[in-house]
Amino acid sequence: MKTASMTDFYKITLLPASILIGTTIGAGMFSLPFIFKATGLATGFFYLLFLGLVYACLYYFFADLLLRTPGAHRIVGLAKIYLGKPGFWLTIFSSLFQQFFVLAIYLILAPSFSRFLLGGDYWNHLLAFWAIGSAIILFNVRRIALFEFMINVGMVLIMALIFLWGMGNFPANVLDNWKTLDFSKFAAVGPILFALSGTLAIPEVIDYFREAKIPVSYLKKSILVGAAVPVVAYILFVLGVLGISGAVSEDSVSGLIGNLPDFLLIFVGILGIFSLISSYIVIGLNSRRMLELDIGLPDIAAKILVVVIPLLLYVGGLKDFIDGINFVGSIFLPLDGILIIFMWLRMNKISEKPVIVVGRMARLSIPVILLVFVAAILYFLF
Repeated sequence: MKTASMTDFYKITLLPASILIGTTIGAGMFSLPFIFKATGLATGFFYLLFLGLVYACLYYFFADLLLRTPGAHRIVGLAKIYLGKPGFWLTIFSSLFQQFFVLAIYLILAPSFSRFLLGGDYWNHLLAFWAIGSAIILFNVRRIALFEFMINVGMVLIMALIFLWGMGNFPANVLDNWKTLDFSKFAAVGPILFALSGTLAIPEVIDYFREAKIPVSYLKKSILVGAAVPVVAYILFVLGVLGISGAVSEDSVSGLIGNLPDFLLIFVGILGIFSLISSYIVIGLNSRRMLELDIGLPDIAAKILVVVIPLLLYVGGLKDFIDGINFVGSIFLPLDGILIIFMWLRMNKISEKPVIVVGRMARLSIPVILLVFVAAILYFLF
């Protein structure tokens, strides 16, 4: 009986949660030690925990939208249904362009890790990562939940190793960066939102439940696990990196060289490549489906745009890692969240289907979510 129960938990909760975890844990993670060193750990961890709850609630609203809307849609198609043409075009800007920028940011970061393993020229590594990711997107290779689960276990284990190694310098390096809680350090919100965002995975999680014929009553628990694991993993990663070296680089990688043994640097390289390629694939496939299903582009045109635009953005000047994630996390992601909330409110007025995954606490969070996202946009702009 106990074995069957554990098997059910694995299939019903952990596997679908792994799809969300794998999408969430990506490039944004590697900005956090640099950001938290600047803001202080007390402030950084507060924002991380608080915004993790915000995203968990947002996932519930988005999942409810998808479950109660007939047909196959992504966020752009939902906006066309519930917000009309103005909402449709605004979502094209906030979601589709966001994904192209995120893919370009992954291109910026990927060579930092692959060069740990192979060495060589930065540009060659960038092109190799772009070619591999693009090939998988072009051939429509579906992500497999079991494969995602194995990657996630490996990533969390490597982050735990970094944490344990860094704790050898505890408390000196870590406590020096604690500082007092300071809400004026609001600039950290954009990068943290970027690191926590896994909204694109929610349709994939729902597809898993449908294909596995699992009742959606289990969805809330799976989403909560998928939202919580990255928060815990990020805390371990930040503490480990800060413990290893007082000199933290923007991408967390350069500062580790010379402070970690070679075998652990190789593990870090593997962590980076796996986390980036996993997220690159799901974002690229999501962009392709959005172009095909929601905008109506031919298959070949959608493939060309998804493959070419990220590289063009990089060549065109998007080459600074921190600036890139701050821009996406402060403009595109908050706008996406605001649109999801307004779509859900509109759907809830006109839909005859009862609410499926949004509970009372999530409903009460709506003003807080909107306030956080509006504040992030205004802070960045002004």
